[in-house]
Amino acid sequence: MTLQLPPLSLYVHIPWCIQKCPYCDFNSHALKHDIPEQEYVARLLDDLRADQKWAQQRPLSSIFIGGGTPSLFSAEAIHALLRGIEKIVPLAPECEITLEANPGTFETERFAGFVKAGVNRLSIGVQSLQAEQLQALGRIHDPEQARTAAAHAATLGLRSFNLDLMHGLPGQSVEQAMADLDGIIALNPPHISWYQLTIEPNTAFASRPPQLPEDETLWDIQERGHEKLIAAGYEQYEVSAYAKPGHQSAHNRNYWTFGDYLGIGCGAHSKITLPAEQRVLRCEKVKHPQGYLDLTRPLRYRTWDVSTQELPFEFFMNYLRLFEAVPKKTFEQLTGVSSSQASALLATASQKGLIKENDTHWHTTALGRRYLNSILDTLLD
Repeated sequence: MTLQLPPLSLYVHIPWCIQKCPYCDFNSHALKHDIPEQEYVARLLDDLRADQKWAQQRPLSSIFIGGGTPSLFSAEAIHALLRGIEKIVPLAPECEITLEANPGTFETERFAGFVKAGVNRLSIGVQSLQAEQLQALGRIHDPEQARTAAAHAATLGLRSFNLDLMHGLPGQSVEQAMADLDGIIALNPPHISWYQLTIEPNTAFASRPPQLPEDETLWDIQERGHEKLIAAGYEQYEVSAYAKPGHQSAHNRNYWTFGDYLGIGCGAHSKITLPAEQRVLRCEKVKHPQGYLDLTRPLRYRTWDVSTQELPFEFFMNYLRLFEAVPKKTFEQLTGVSSSQASALLATASQKGLIKENDTHWHTTALGRRYLNSILDTLLD
């Protein structure tokens, strides 16, 4: 099988935030001094130039500026960043450009400037509309600021915007979770990321775990919340994402469909297909801001090949997040592995009723969607 080039996206990591949330395991650093905006943007562009050859003449289909809290950067810095990116790797005509933002008053006042700089999609980290839960989660905004930020985003002529909402919060009942979801739906965002709080290693919550709801409560929340979102006109297209028609995240879809992406910034990861060499490689950048900004150090921390044995697992780990059939042809084009080999690896999952297949596609069953990790486990046996 011959590897083929998929579409290309760009992830930009901005690592600073006001304070570290107790559940967060992302590469983020609480501010201790002023943000070195100009120096960091210049370093990001150096980073992209070093990786430019991996674009292989492809334009960027999407850009996602994540963190940390990218909305702490000025609109002028985001403008300089986006114009610099475009000079190094061209943008596709319909390139989706997302910026993650907090709903605090300080950041909300910058939204219009971000749009003028070229951002056409905002992703706003609401997480809850209950003051006591926001406090427990270490968030520094209040419910009214969250509502104001969403209402403001709706006036900016954006292509789309997303609201993040967590459920399964400490001590949360089904009724409280549904009240939160009702509040988000009332704000009418085109896209909702609705996901369960999990305790990740090396976080404050891991060292001092809060009391989370029982499994039965968590399942009730998911079932009732799903019904509520569908009734409100949202479609679930991915494990934790719901969108109004035409508002799926192009950037996320590229991840889940095993597309390529360049990652620039502290700790950013890349996944790149090299058809001429018949290999897929991954790259990780220097993680700490101090090291990343050190002009005497290389920006790449490590680069490695994904082995042929690992490719089926990596492909399905991504693609099975989507609530759609998996084309066998796409699997072969993006992994260089035959679909018959993949079917053999998925045989146990098929026997357990987790996945079905026909001549052209695989698709997860309702049971398989509930136990995705079990499907992935069979690929590792």
